[in-house]
Formats: sequence, structure tokens, C-alpha cells
Amino acid sequence: MNETTKKKWDKNYDSCSSDYPSPAEVLRQNQHLLPSQGSALDLACGRGANAICLAEKGLTVSAWDISASALEHLANEATNKGLIIELEPRNISEHPPKPNSFDVITVSNFLERELIDDIRKAIKPDGLIFYQTFIIDKVSNIGPSNPDYLLDNNELLNFFSEWKVVLYREEGLLGNVDSGFRNQAMLIAQKP
Repeated sequence: MNETTKKKWDKNYDSCSSDYPSPAEVLRQNQHLLPSQGSALDLACGRGANAICLAEKGLTVSAWDISASALEHLANEATNKGLIIELEPRNISEHPPKPNSFDVITVSNFLERELIDDIRKAIKPDGLIFYQTFIIDKVSNIGPSNPDYLLDNNELLNFFSEWKVVLYREEGLLGNVDSGFRNQAMLIAQKP
């Protein structure tokens, strides 16, 4: 595990407020699309708000992150809610998910282009991806500034272009930037 990266994220999660975050907007608004059973992965889960949501919907959930601190926050929240979530400290770059492992994968606020093919392969046929992360055409300074971690126009859509796209939203700088869904793109797609 890259120790510098791990320490950076541990420090970040150690300084989080006690308020537990909400799931990513793409998942929060579209929970009705989840299957009634199956396996789900919250990839690069952070404090695991997506994992909590998936477990509350009755899925068998795994949550992976490089940060032990993030997983500790998630473990406490899962215990408080009486949920079972399999937690794994994992450098996803070095150990991506295996092919045909999950019915659902959620990814939010994380972009590593080299892993997209592994993510696509890890989802079982007819499975779903719920993906939301930052775009290059942000209207504010939230999220990363390094373009390596920002999606280009329609890039997320292109990653899953051969799948059945259920939802795609990327507003960027179009129209009145004071309202709408800005700074990120969101996608839900079903694997053929």
C-alpha cells in the first residue's frame, strides 16, 4: 500500500466532522433502481455513506478504501445502525475487483482511469454502476484541482458507452451556473 497516500487520507478522515455524510446524489436520488438482493461494492468508499445506503436496501455490501480511519468511521456507523458491511483496507490501484464479482458497484468522488476497465469487468451481466465524480468544467473550487482527477466532457458517458445508460447528467458551465447539478457528472448504466 502506498503509505504516503494512506496517511494523507487517514489524516483527512480523522479531521471529519461528526455529522455522517449522505450517499452520493446519483445513489440517493435513484435507490429505486437497485436490485432487491445481490452483492454490492462501495469502491474507494471513504466514510461509506454509499455502503450504508446499499446495506439498508438489503444488499450484501463490501466497502473498500485505502484509509483505515475512513473504514473505522464506517464500522462505527454500521454498528450503530445494526448493519453488516464487509470492510477491507485495500489499495484498489494494486488490487482491483475481480471479474464478475458484484451486481452493483458505486463510485463517488474517485477517478483513476486505469481502473475503469477493471470496474466494468467486475460487474456481473445485467449489473449496475452508480458513478459520480468531479468534472473539468467545475463552477466552484470544491474537489480536486489536478486535471488527472477531473472528467473531461462526456468522458464518464464514454467509459460506459456500450452499456445501457439509464441516467447521465453533466451540466458543467451550461446556462445559469447558480442552479442545477454542477461540478460533477453522474451516471447509472447497466452491463449487457
